[in-house]
Amino acid sequence: MDSYSATIIDAVEKVKTAVVKIEIFNNTNKKEQLSGTGSGFLFSSDGYLFTNSHVVHNSTNIKVKLHDGACRQATLIGEDPDTDLAILKISDADFTPVKLGDADQLRIGQLVIAIGNPLGFHHTVTAGVVSALGRMLESQNGRMMDSMIQTDAALNPGNSGGPLINADGEVIGVNTAAIRGAQGLCFAININTAKEIASQLIRFGKVKRAYLGIVMQQIELVPKLRAMHALPNKQALFISDVATGSPAEKAGILSGDIIHSFNNRMIETSDNLFKQLTEDKIGQFHFIGILRSNLKKEFRITPVQRN
Repeated sequence: MDSYSATIIDAVEKVKTAVVKIEIFNNTNKKEQLSGTGSGFLFSSDGYLFTNSHVVHNSTNIKVKLHDGACRQATLIGEDPDTDLAILKISDADFTPVKLGDADQLRIGQLVIAIGNPLGFHHTVTAGVVSALGRMLESQNGRMMDSMIQTDAALNPGNSGGPLINADGEVIGVNTAAIRGAQGLCFAININTAKEIASQLIRFGKVKRAYLGIVMQQIELVPKLRAMHALPNKQALFISDVATGSPAEKAGILSGDIIHSFNNRMIETSDNLFKQLTEDKIGQFHFIGILRSNLKKEFRITPVQRN
C-alpha cells in the first residue's frame, strides 16, 4: 500500500468511532418524521459532542446515530450562531472521544481529511489540503466568522458539524460549509475557536463575549515592518471593516488598520484576540496596538456586551 493511502487510513481509524450522524425529527400528525441530518463528533468520554448551530437550531427532538448503528437521544447544551457551533450531550455509554489538535500549527498545503454523512451517506471520508488560513465567512445570522480554515476536501450537505482531521488523526476543524456553484471551496471552523466556545457553552449554555465591532482577517507581517517596530509577531489581524457606533469606531480605529497587540499581549490570530475578550473586559478600557501606514499606534478601547 502506498504511504499516502496508509496515512489516511491510519488517521481515520483513530477517530471513526467518535464520528456520529445527527438526525432532526419533527412531529407531524402525531408521527415522528425526519426533517434534517448533519454530522458531529464526540470530544469527551462522557458524551459531549460538537456539531453546527445551523444543524440543530430551533430543534427539540435530536437523535444521534453512533458508528455501530446505535441511536441515542441528545440534549442541546447550547449553541452559538455567531460561530455556527453547538454542543450536544448523549449518555448511557463510555465513549472514546477524538483528540483535539492545535489549529495554530496548521500550514497551507497540509493534508487534511473530512469525515461525515453527506447526503445521508453514513461515514464518508474525503481528503484534501489546507487551501488557506484565516478566511472570513458569513454565518447563518449574517455576522462574519473569521479565522476559518479553507480546504478542498469535499464537503456536501450533511457533512456539517463533522470533523476535519490532520494526518495524526487530531481534529483541527469543525466542517461547516461549501460554496455553492464552486468546486473545492470548503470551510471549517478553527478547532481553537471551537474549544473556547465549547467551554462557555458547557458552563453557561451561551457565549458571553466582549464586542469590539471589527471584521478581521489574519495576515502575514512583512519582515521589514516587523523589524521597523521590533515586533515579535509573524502574523497580525487586518481590519477590513469597522461597525458604525462600535467601540472600535469610538476608539478611532479605522478599516485598514492592523492589530498586533491587546493589553501589550501579542495578537497573531483572531483566536488570540478572542481569548482576551472575556466577560470581565466588558465596560473597562484596554489598550490595543495598531499599525497604520507603517506607524505604530496605541488606542484605548472599551468593549461592550455583544447582543
